[in-house]
Amino acid sequence: MPKMKSKRGLMKRIKVTKKGKVMRTQGYTSHLATHKSQKQKRKLRKTKEMHPSDVKRVKSLISN
Repeated sequence: MPKMKSKRGLMKRIKVTKKGKVMRTQGYTSHLATHKSQKQKRKLRKTKEMHPSDVKRVKSLISN
């Protein structure tokens, strides 16, 4: 049986740190930015750690 391919779309959206944390970018950034405060937009630029309930599923999708 051949190896499972990793989900390339997911690989483009997340990064795995050296310690194994899965980092993701935040949503609510692509449009309608004029009514959001500068503080909110600044905080949305940063990456966040993925929720622990999602990490197990995501790691199975990206493992080779």
